[in-house]
Amino acid sequence: MSSRNGHRPQSFASVEEVTSRLGDVGYLADRALATTVFLQARLGKPLLLEGPAGVGKTELAKALAAATGRPLLRLQCYEGQDETKALYEWDYGKQMLYTQILREKIAQIVADADDLAGAVEAIGAHDSVFFSERFLAERPLLRAIRSPEPVVLLVDEVDRADEALEAVLLEMLAEYQVSVPELGTFTARHVPLVVLTSNNTRDLSAALKRRCLHLFLGYPSAERELEIIRSKSTGLPEAVAGHLVDVVRGLREQGLRKPPGISEAIDWARTLALLGATEPDTALLEDTISVVAKYERDVERALRVLPALVEGERPVPVPETGGADDPGTGAALRAARDTPGRHGSGYYGERTGTQAAPRRVSGSQGERSFVANHGRRTR
Repeated sequence: MSSRNGHRPQSFASVEEVTSRLGDVGYLADRALATTVFLQARLGKPLLLEGPAGVGKTELAKALAAATGRPLLRLQCYEGQDETKALYEWDYGKQMLYTQILREKIAQIVADADDLAGAVEAIGAHDSVFFSERFLAERPLLRAIRSPEPVVLLVDEVDRADEALEAVLLEMLAEYQVSVPELGTFTARHVPLVVLTSNNTRDLSAALKRRCLHLFLGYPSAERELEIIRSKSTGLPEAVAGHLVDVVRGLREQGLRKPPGISEAIDWARTLALLGATEPDTALLEDTISVVAKYERDVERALRVLPALVEGERPVPVPETGGADDPGTGAALRAARDTPGRHGSGYYGERTGTQAAPRRVSGSQGERSFVANHGRRTR
């Protein structure tokens, strides 16, 4: 099956080929990451990447699509997201439009009905017409399953979504199928390469992690980070780029609310190149600090330590109010969400002395999970 860009989707023959082909599309992968990607492609398992923001988790999915010639489908997760935005929903507007257009035909169908119950029965005999694929609005998960060609599916920042969405993902990730109660179960024609990313704003369920290969992506070594910046053709002189990497790594040690990631380091390098930097310049770094520091407190702290970092020193981080112990910060909220046992006994399916009550799920969610082998046809 050909991909949208006209090239036949490709797999990987070896770990070395993964490194080479990702490098060809501008993504520098170390041995651990290349090995995990190779196993993902061969085993057909989803890959869960966890780590701080800006270390290349999302970019890996994009590079994987480019390297294999597969289209990229993306589900961007957010708080309060429901299953209709991830799986599918019925196009009610289109259904209503068809109802209006066909109102004369509908009137004929109910013309012989003796009462209201009879009219409802007559209409009910034709409800499959309005709950057919014609009115099915696919969302990324179902689109990946029904795609006629192999795809890369990116489930980005899954930790930002509610835990209910994780339950929706379980059937899809385990069996590569999605159940639509009105139509049956759709099974993937081609197993998608699935990449899930998490910034660790909360811990993910054991059930979700169990279905995935897992890798933690941290900040790279100074040599690797310089190599990445060099590969992006930022235009910054080599000596200045090397010094910039040291400054960025120093800022990460200062307890910033949002430490600068690789993406911010690349943006800073491009900014300095655009401004004509030819040598390390404290004033220029201070003028452009907002490129890497995204909060007022971070800007203030970064400005205090920049002169020392430019001189090659490593200032000792000074604890301040608003840090990890401040209940209003993201770090404290994340720590609270990661508290062991916060879900109560039995959440992950373990047996306890007194069995916990089953978790409540929506009717549609339960129907999707268990409808597959109960009279529905399989696609």
